[in-house]
Amino acid sequence: MVMKKGKVVDKWKLKKWYTVQAPQMFDNKEICEIVASDDKLLVNRLIKVSLMELLGSSSQTAMFTTLFFRVIDVKGNVANTKFISHQVAPSFIRTFARRGKTLLHCVIDAPTKDNESVRLKFIIVTAGKISENTKRSLRNALVEEVKKFSPEFNYDALMQEILYGRLVSKLFNRLKQITALRRIEIRKSERKETFK
Repeated sequence: MVMKKGKVVDKWKLKKWYTVQAPQMFDNKEICEIVASDDKLLVNRLIKVSLMELLGSSSQTAMFTTLFFRVIDVKGNVANTKFISHQVAPSFIRTFARRGKTLLHCVIDAPTKDNESVRLKFIIVTAGKISENTKRSLRNALVEEVKKFSPEFNYDALMQEILYGRLVSKLFNRLKQITALRRIEIRKSERKETFK
């Protein structure tokens, strides 16, 4: 029995290149280019890029910070995104652990002016060992400051305060009144997402 040879279609040729664009808060900069056979396959796709790459920042934290974007729609050959999360590399966070210091982890859900909800994961590094009482005071002060601060900003503005280190600087100045600190870092932010 002879098999009939069908025409072989090169699937790669059917695919198209798309430019992935960051949202307005990052001046609509190009994040990357990706290939897909259909616009619909791009929607909801997660794209990641380093903060240093996107903003050209050479700060130490920027080198270890990854930004996550979600594709929300495609117009022509441009895929538009929204910013949903950032994360500081765990390997960089581990360098904060030093003998004789206390590391405190704290998770806070922060509401924004435009009714978005952001989960912020903090790490506080103190200059020396501290008591349970001082830990409690630091956590309470941190929660109070964040809950007071976040509703003053819409999501985009709040994330800029976070990524450019302005929020951390404000928190550091407030919390150092309780005990001597080495560092405060927002190791991760997560925007609450709803899918249709």
